[in-house]
Formats: sequence, C-alpha cells, structure tokens
Amino acid sequence: MVDVAGNYRKILDRISEIAGKCGRHPREVKVLGAAKSQSVESIRAAIAAGVTLIGENYVQEAEAKKAQVSESIEWHMIGHLQRNKAKAAAEIFALIESLDSVALALELEKQGRQRGKKIRALVEVNLAGEESKSGIAKDDLASLLEAVAKLDHLTVEGLMTVPPFREEPEESRPYFRELRELKDKFNAQRIPHVDLQDLSMGMTHDYPVAIEEGATIVRIGTALFGPRKA
Repeated sequence: MVDVAGNYRKILDRISEIAGKCGRHPREVKVLGAAKSQSVESIRAAIAAGVTLIGENYVQEAEAKKAQVSESIEWHMIGHLQRNKAKAAAEIFALIESLDSVALALELEKQGRQRGKKIRALVEVNLAGEESKSGIAKDDLASLLEAVAKLDHLTVEGLMTVPPFREEPEESRPYFRELRELKDKFNAQRIPHVDLQDLSMGMTHDYPVAIEEGATIVRIGTALFGPRKA
C-alpha cells in the first residue's frame, strides 16, 4: 500500500528546500496530483493529506472519478483536449491546462457563453516541437493570445509545458526558463483576458529544476501516488 500522505510530506519538504534556496516562498508552488490511471482511493488519500489540485488526462476518466469524490477540490485537465470534448470539459474542470489552438479557444468561448461564465485556461506550449506531444508551437503563441483578447468567456491565466524527457533533469532547465521568459514577455503586452500568473511545469523527474525557474504548479504523479496502475 502506497503511503500517499507520507509521499506528500516528502514533496512539500523538497519544495520548501528548493524554494528557500532560490529565494521563493514555498506557498508560491502548488502541487497538482497527476492522477491518470490512479484509483479513486488514491485520490481521496491525496486530498486527505492536503492536495487541493487533481489533474486528469482524459475527460471520461475524470468524469467517472469526480462523480465519486465529494471533497471540494479543483480538477484540472492536463492532457490534450479534443474540441468535441470541450462541452464535457467545461462542466468537469476548474482549469484547462492544455489550450493549444485558436479553434479550441473558440469552442471553449462558446461553452463559457452558454454557461454564463468564464472558462479558465493555461496555454500548453510545445517548446521542443515534438510531434509526439500536443501543445502550440512557440511561434504561434502570440496569435493565439491575440485571439483570446477578443473573447469574453475565456481567460488565460498562465502557460504549461512538457519538455522532452531526459535522464538528467538539468537538461529540462532551458525549456522551463524559456516558458518563464514567454510569460514575462506577453504579460508586458497587457493583452485583454490574458493574465499569465501560473507556470505549470515540472513533474516527478524534474520538478526541483522547474521550481528554480519559476514554476507555480508542479504536476506530480509517481512521487505522490506511486507507479501508475495501468
């Protein structure tokens, strides 16, 4: 049986250590439990330990789990979101971390308008141009944010990235740094409906490096829950 609470304490201690070394307050960094393929029982254990953000990669999996979890937490979409799943996603998730196209932005705007609310999102940026990963190309980010500026029911609150996996976590640093630089660049432009406060970057393998480069959300799966069940 995985000691989820014990794992969470270790993660918080590590965050506190890293944040202290780079002059940040540990509370600036939120832990998101990346719960793909994890059980409802594991999610409940994480919530009981203090985790307030749960991330899922698939709409249907999230919908089934959320129906069984009564605790008041934020559910985040962290996997690729197809436009035909936007309606369900707008109901399930507090934050879509994987906005990656103008077409999806327009669909989320439609869902927000129908519900009379603003859909919250982060833009996923594919900094390495990996064909196997979703996310908008860095060169297309400006046009997406300009499109969002014209929408009334969609707000972009930050950026997200998944760098190429490398055995050495230090090799992720250039990608994390670049995402932070993009945040600063576009915040300076004061684009309507775009307020880039969050940087969702870093996972079990490389989250200490991400924190050093400004991460505000770290997406932790294995270090919190143990290996995926399937």
